[in-house]
Amino acid sequence: MRKLALAILLGIGVSSFTIRHSAAQSPAPCVAATSACTEWVPLGTGSARSMIYRSYSLSAPNSAIHRALIMVHGTNRNADHYFATAIGAAFMAGAMNDTVVISPRIASADQGCGDKLEPHEVSWSCRGDSWRSGGMALSDPDLSSFDFVDQILRKLADKKVFPNLTAIVVAGHSAGGQFVGRYEMANRVHETLGTAVSYVVANPSSYAWPDATRPLSAGDATPENAGLGWKTEKPHTDFQFGPFDAAKLPKYDEWPMGLEKRTAGYTAKMSDDQLRHQLVSRPTTYLLSQVDTLPLGGFDSSPSAMAQGATRRARGEAFVKYIADKYGAKPNVLIVPECGHNDRCVYTTDTVFPIIFPR
Repeated sequence: MRKLALAILLGIGVSSFTIRHSAAQSPAPCVAATSACTEWVPLGTGSARSMIYRSYSLSAPNSAIHRALIMVHGTNRNADHYFATAIGAAFMAGAMNDTVVISPRIASADQGCGDKLEPHEVSWSCRGDSWRSGGMALSDPDLSSFDFVDQILRKLADKKVFPNLTAIVVAGHSAGGQFVGRYEMANRVHETLGTAVSYVVANPSSYAWPDATRPLSAGDATPENAGLGWKTEKPHTDFQFGPFDAAKLPKYDEWPMGLEKRTAGYTAKMSDDQLRHQLVSRPTTYLLSQVDTLPLGGFDSSPSAMAQGATRRARGEAFVKYIADKYGAKPNVLIVPECGHNDRCVYTTDTVFPIIFPR
């Protein structure tokens, strides 16, 4: 039924999509991934800017808004798709009238991406993991991709605009999950906003490990067992950890796979201890699809990623167990039933709604 409801929602136009609201409530939300639902976010001190899709303006006072969901796109930089996914989830959860939904576009005119940019629109690097890990912009070397979300959070926390907003969720899937996982541990605004922020990391191909330890090929981490992980909806916990043989792969622990050699970007001047503290102290939910056990959808099979596990699901299960056992983190981990590597399946599942639309 949820798939049918989402298909109906995404198949209708703005002109036919109406939500009943009284004069005392906010204006009707903008729900289509068109230019009418976009807004520019100024960055830095000059004319630089980046675009977001949003259901309500971030500049017009709106007392009806109680929550915000920021949905970060994947490797294809398809913010329109992720905006539609998030709008569909909000509709199905009954959260349209009191939630501002946002999907930032981390656009790039870099070779290999070739996005068409508007005047003064920031061009982020699409090389390697740069934008996914707080790398600096090509067009504006003083700006990092994490600065973009920092600024969105500041705008949301402005009580003159959203006086009743009490909860912000930053979520992402796949490459967006990589972005959110690293942003959660790195951002410098979390404690300054005066508004509760939580993070939702869904099905990334890799994590920034807090030390040089990695899962050993034993128990649930063996390739065979990891590949058969889809047989249960419960998180696997039979993992063992130990030193990785750096002689086989000298760069396995370099940022963004680990904390070494953070010589540029948003995290360059942060200490390892600060990153570890933030990783374990901030409220984070890890969403792992039950059947995300195949090397599909841009799966990272590089040696550094494979050192974290044989499948996306096994990598996530091992990571959350390690940070809980070693560092005392209290992550929430949810296996999303019957889903593979698909953002719309993940974020339109009933058990996920309370996480992305907290009451």
